[in-house]
Amino acid sequence: MTDSDEIVDYPIPPVDAIQPPPEWERMRQQCPVAHVRLPSGDQATLLTRYDDVKQVLADPRFTRTADDAARVSDSESGGVFNSEMANSLPQSGDAHQRWRRRITKWFTAKRMIALRPGIEAMADRLVDEMIKQGKPADLKASLGFPLPVWVICDLLGVPESDRDRFAYWSDTLLNLTRYEQAEIDAAQAEFVAYMAGHIAAKREAPGEDLLSELITGTDTAGERMTDRMLVSTGMGLLVAGHETTANMIGKMMAMLLADRRHWEALLADPALVRTAVEETLRSDANPGFGMIRYLSEDVEVSGGVLPAGTTAVCSMGSANRDESVFAGAAELDLSRSPNVHLSFGAGPHSCIGQPLARLELQVTLEVLLRRLPTLELAVAAADLRPVEGLAVGGLREVPVKW
Repeated sequence: MTDSDEIVDYPIPPVDAIQPPPEWERMRQQCPVAHVRLPSGDQATLLTRYDDVKQVLADPRFTRTADDAARVSDSESGGVFNSEMANSLPQSGDAHQRWRRRITKWFTAKRMIALRPGIEAMADRLVDEMIKQGKPADLKASLGFPLPVWVICDLLGVPESDRDRFAYWSDTLLNLTRYEQAEIDAAQAEFVAYMAGHIAAKREAPGEDLLSELITGTDTAGERMTDRMLVSTGMGLLVAGHETTANMIGKMMAMLLADRRHWEALLADPALVRTAVEETLRSDANPGFGMIRYLSEDVEVSGGVLPAGTTAVCSMGSANRDESVFAGAAELDLSRSPNVHLSFGAGPHSCIGQPLARLELQVTLEVLLRRLPTLELAVAAADLRPVEGLAVGGLREVPVKW
């Protein structure tokens, strides 16, 4: 990794489901601005140090896409980075901020407090069913996946009964190498048609959900969202609202149970739940692709000057393990505070739904500590299998017993 002219294939494959690839540390130390080859064959620049990642993510000048940006996958259409969905929403400036403000109204602290009892009740029901089905169980399939799906379906006013279709459509949007072009095209056409039909139905009979409010309301400039923007917003929230959180629930529990002293510490002091959630977010060694930024101007970072026209891949997973920011970064410290991790990004494009993701992770952990104090992994941590071929990182299953 010391040769700045070396081109590394990216994403870097995980060597372990919950341990970071050793390349991260080598890159941070020796080659913080690395040349990488994406699944599409296009080249980009990988940033691995905390300060560089935060600087580029927080710069409002830089957006996710541009006509001459490197393509992430070789999908001609579809793919969360180069889909029509990504391109139909405002990517920068005042229009982007107006769009964000209309969405973030649904993720305030007050709304999260109101949502908590319902999420807790649903988590309890899912744990009831998991116990009834018997052990060992797959915690991801039993709780990690259905809980966020139920939450986001409720928020968007879409039927939970369609969740299996949502999962497949989401996977094709997050495709790196798993699906062929024809599959992606067909799935995206179905997803767009589904969401367009849902928007039309909400126009006829608005409900109390987020999409109904976006359909009937206006932004600060008095403008209504176009149908195209509404469809893309609904699709984006559905994908982000269940895929990443479902995977993170599984990874969080795997991290806490891999060394059961962490679980015992939480049982002894449940007040640690909030900081424990933040620490597992920071320590996530399998976070997926990272965030892309297209640099429209020259930028000076610790590894030198990145020229305008560069496609930068920001590795939040590596940045979150930067020893210059996090003392004992390789260790899971459940009481770490402050914890300025970048798992939700930074700046004008940071994750809109992060308050909801945090709430779901905290509630999941609280319910499992209360209901299943004897919980443990049913396989060795080394035998956990990572998800492959998608832009999000996760575990295929999380086998547990109690």
